[in-house]
Amino acid sequence: MVRKIIKINEEKCNGCGACAAACHEGAIEMIDGKARLTREDYCDGLGDCLPACPTDAITFEEREAPAYDEEAVRQAKLSKFKEKLPCGSKLSQWPCQIKLVPVNAPYFDDANLLIAADCTAYAYGNFHNDFISNHITLIGCPKLDEGDYAEKLTQIIAGNNIKSVKIVRMEVPCCGGIENAVKRALQASGKFIPWQVVTISTDGNIIE
Repeated sequence: MVRKIIKINEEKCNGCGACAAACHEGAIEMIDGKARLTREDYCDGLGDCLPACPTDAITFEEREAPAYDEEAVRQAKLSKFKEKLPCGSKLSQWPCQIKLVPVNAPYFDDANLLIAADCTAYAYGNFHNDFISNHITLIGCPKLDEGDYAEKLTQIIAGNNIKSVKIVRMEVPCCGGIENAVKRALQASGKFIPWQVVTISTDGNIIE
C-alpha cells in the first residue's frame, strides 16, 4: 500500500539516537552509529521522531510500504516490558491501567480478570503471587481518575470471553467506586460470570 512514512537521511544523521528514543513504536534503531528505519510496519507515520532530530535528518515521504501493524507493535512492547520486569513479577500484559487498556485484545480470551484499586498492590505485600498470578490485571483509582469505569468495563466483559472476575479493593469508602463500577458492568454485559470481591485493610490484611 502507498502511505506516509518517515525517511532518514543518513548523511545528515549525527548518530545522537534522539529519534530512536522518541519513536514509541520501536521502528527506528541505531546501527553502526546511524539511525535506521528497521521496521516499516512499526512506523505509524505520525512522526514523533521528527522534532527530536537536531539535524533535520528525518522527513516524511509517501511510498509503497507495509501497513502499520498495531498488534505487532503492542506485542513487541510487551516483550520488552517483560524483559525489564523484576524477578517474581506475575504481570502478563501491558498496559494494565483501565483508562489505557484496549477493550479488545487477544489476552482477554478465556481470561480470569482481576480488577484492582491502585493502592491494593502497595498495601498487600504478596499481591503478585496471590492476585495477579494467572489473571489479566486492570487497575484504577475511582477517586483520582476522571469519569466512570463502568462503560469501558462493560465493553471489555461483553466483547470478550471472560471466565471470571475478581475485584480487589481497599476498605476505605472511596474504593467502593471501583466495586460498584464492576458490578454495574457485569449486569450491563448481560453475561453470567463468576465474580468475587476481596477487601484489603489499611494495614495490609485481607478482610474476611
